[in-house]
Amino acid sequence: MKLFLLLILFPVLITLICCNQERVEPSVDSSVKGEELPDQESWNSTIFFTDSGKTRAILYAGHLRVFSRSKETFLDSNIKIDFYDMNEVKTTTLTAKRGRVDEKTNNLFAIDSVVTVNDSGIVITTDEMMWRNKDKKIISDKFVTITTPTEKIEGYGFESDQSLRNYVIYNITYVTNTDSL
Repeated sequence: MKLFLLLILFPVLITLICCNQERVEPSVDSSVKGEELPDQESWNSTIFFTDSGKTRAILYAGHLRVFSRSKETFLDSNIKIDFYDMNEVKTTTLTAKRGRVDEKTNNLFAIDSVVTVNDSGIVITTDEMMWRNKDKKIISDKFVTITTPTEKIEGYGFESDQSLRNYVIYNITYVTNTDSL
């Protein structure tokens, strides 16, 4: 009987002792604003972009932050995007250190050490490049270098289809035949 009373009284005593202690409120860091925090965050993400059930692109990002208020997604930690044609065959790969997606237009901005390579061996390097969703074009107003199996072209301002088959450099500064390199 004494053991039974002890088993009942012991939890009651512990509860009374704990309830009488002063409550400690956690400190709140007022320097961090709620709107500065992402609504969603993900690591080692793979995102599929489809149209009418067909894969159009696959995005790989080491770190992804979604901000609903500004309708932007920030991509960090070496991003990679594989673009596909109408037959779902991979045609082009774009890599960059970081990027941003404008959720209003679905335009993708690749930033820092941008390299785009197509299946024919055409390589485009620049500091910044944008994939424009409405017409599926890749554009840049920065300095670009295009290396093909036969030539190397450098200049400012660039536009191409996403498969890098039809491209234009607006202000060419250098052209050479790659056989001479």
